[in-house]
Amino acid sequence: MPIVVNLDLMLVKRGMKSKELAQIIGITTANLSILKSGKAKAVRFSTLEAICEALDCQPADILEYVED
Repeated sequence: MPIVVNLDLMLVKRGMKSKELAQIIGITTANLSILKSGKAKAVRFSTLEAICEALDCQPADILEYVED
């Protein structure tokens, strides 16, 4: 898939665990795992906004387009 999710990289940069982020943004760790793995079919803007706020980043820091 040409959209790559770099959420793991941002978590490392911010020194935050997945479980902590899931609690902050109000989703389950299972749903966060699906998002991190790139298996999610869609992401709500409200979820993306909450992630960006929690990690103090921009959407482009998390989502990247890579040509096949």
